[in-house]
Amino acid sequence: MDTPAHPLFGAPAGGQDTPDGPPKCSAKGCRQPATWSLLWNNPKLHTPDRRKTWLACDTHRDSLSQFLAVRGFLKETEPFAG
Repeated sequence: MDTPAHPLFGAPAGGQDTPDGPPKCSAKGCRQPATWSLLWNNPKLHTPDRRKTWLACDTHRDSLSQFLAVRGFLKETEPFAG
């Protein structure tokens, strides 16, 4: 995944199972399994069809979505399929 870490939310979780277990929520310090995919792009940097992904647990879905939405980056939220 090529999304850099954010100082408030930490590094995005990978899309594959790792030795540390299933993909985790992207919220800083959260170790809960991901249940949501937040698909986004920065229109100043990315083509309109490009989608980057942050993963979220049920607890952090709203805060991560809001962070992206206020910047106009959030495009879709969908259940994480693993």
